[in-house]
Amino acid sequence: MIPIRDTAPRRSTPWVTWCLITLDATIFLYLWWLPDEVRLKIFYLYGLVPARYTQPEWASWVGLDSSDYAPFVTNLFLHGNWFHIVFNVWLLWIFGDNVEDRMGPVRFLLFYLLCGLLANGIHLAVNPGATVAAIGASGAIAGVLAAYFYLFPYARVIVWIFPFPLFVPVPAILFLGLWVIFQAYQATTHMGGGAAWWGHLGGFAAGVVLHRLFLRPEASDAAPV
Repeated sequence: MIPIRDTAPRRSTPWVTWCLITLDATIFLYLWWLPDEVRLKIFYLYGLVPARYTQPEWASWVGLDSSDYAPFVTNLFLHGNWFHIVFNVWLLWIFGDNVEDRMGPVRFLLFYLLCGLLANGIHLAVNPGATVAAIGASGAIAGVLAAYFYLFPYARVIVWIFPFPLFVPVPAILFLGLWVIFQAYQATTHMGGGAAWWGHLGGFAAGVVLHRLFLRPEASDAAPV
């Protein structure tokens, strides 16, 4: 199922959501045109390499500063390929505007970054010896999905049943519930491979716990859509 759009209305312009999407896309396009070796070096320097912090001697040997914690944030704005960037910004486009509407721009930005930080922390804890750079906004976006899950459980998400020409409205609680199940399945059956699945789950868990703390006062009492 590929999400196309949602039906939850919003009252304000989602400037932070749009700025995050623009920033992610701009950085990706800039890095895409760099030579492969330069792009990979940037991923290594500004992506999250767990061994950088758990094995300082190794980090020093390969030229990484284990006292620099900027990658816990900078890795959220790096993406490895077209599918990676398009899928992430598409999810943020569909679900971010409504969550920002309930939180307000400043609270939403802080919530987004905090979920990303906590997702990165979970990834480091589960993969302490990994020497591969984890990049991408997925952990932060997972927190946004969690907030949407609780704030708009009965909003409809229009999904494309690929590859058939079928477009079906499903409750957000069902679509996002299946998303969580898929992440959990991947995390428990593909340890050490590909994406940072535990980071995604960590970001979602952070969103579940924290989203209420970032709502506008009037939004915290609003009825779910």
